[in-house]
Amino acid sequence: MTSDRDSTRRSGPVVQLDGVVKEYGETKALDGLTLSVEAGEAVAVMGPSGCGKSTLLNLVAGLDRPSAGGVRVAGQELTELNETGLALFRRRHVGMVFQFFNLIDDLPALDNVALTAQLTGTPARQARRRALELLGELGVADRKDAYPAVLSGGERQRVAVARALMNRPALLLADEPTGALDSRSGEQVMDLLIDLNQLGQTLLIVTHDRNLAVRCAGRLVEMADGRVARESALEPTA
Repeated sequence: MTSDRDSTRRSGPVVQLDGVVKEYGETKALDGLTLSVEAGEAVAVMGPSGCGKSTLLNLVAGLDRPSAGGVRVAGQELTELNETGLALFRRRHVGMVFQFFNLIDDLPALDNVALTAQLTGTPARQARRRALELLGELGVADRKDAYPAVLSGGERQRVAVARALMNRPALLLADEPTGALDSRSGEQVMDLLIDLNQLGQTLLIVTHDRNLAVRCAGRLVEMADGRVARESALEPTA
């Protein structure tokens, strides 16, 4: 796979959370969480349901705001941005891959991918050209005109990864990226994440799958009760 991931390399942490608290009414989802992810790192986050993993991902993506503490991504303090600013920042600097793909059902694969760049002002022809290049790199260019309903789970996730990479994000967030896939497709997506990280893409992966964490990440962060309970280095396997 070729890559222009050099734009994702930068000095210092790509993600920095300092003493982050997130409360929903009387429920404290995050309780003084501090975490950093360096450029080029692949970090997996695990923990039981309700430990704060999803809240962490939403804060880093700018989909939610902390009750207290700082959230800095790609050098930008997200708490300083209004809703419009957060949306623009997310489109330009953060790619997201979801368990259930979140593709637009009435758009073919190529347009699903190209739309991400068009929303940031990229001309349609240029966006479609880059989208086709990415689909080719990910092995699904021959499915460019297919709609999500007729794609396999593995193909849909590859299209979703292409969409996430469209704007050359500083950070790729993956939320249970193999959770809706069969074993073979899951292995292929793991291989893809490994390849992307080896090319310099910074990854933050939330998963219940320890095999995915061990294979794809260099560091495991285990959460409990809204805090980091333990961190450990991993040796990803090819």
